[in-house]
Amino acid sequence: MWKCPKCGRRFSRQNQSHYCGEKPRTIEEYILCQDAEKQPDLHLLQQILRQALPEAEERISWSMPTYWKSHNILHFAASKSHIGFYPGPEAVETFKEELKDYKTDKGTIRIPYGKIDSELVTKIAQWCWNTGNHA
Repeated sequence: MWKCPKCGRRFSRQNQSHYCGEKPRTIEEYILCQDAEKQPDLHLLQQILRQALPEAEERISWSMPTYWKSHNILHFAASKSHIGFYPGPEAVETFKEELKDYKTDKGTIRIPYGKIDSELVTKIAQWCWNTGNHA
């Protein structure tokens, strides 16, 4: 059991990533909680998703920025060396050819910082919206 020296919370994994204190209530607060060098890419992704999904509600769900339409459409989250983009397993499977240069898992696309493909993100986001696919 590991105890965060900052907030005192206990976790089963050593150096577990978490928020100390109050969790962010908005995507903007979430981005501002991240390391300064990661913020420009996170803001860029937010801007791309806002343009791609103008009718989606922005919210925090599962402690991650989320785009919502009656259910979670997709999420994203800052990680140490990439942005985790979570459009769901069907989206990853549908776009597997276009995602061949990215590391993917079931429902997850790892986008390295500085390598956001705005056209591909837009395409995936709009596919999720139009098909009702959810993360």
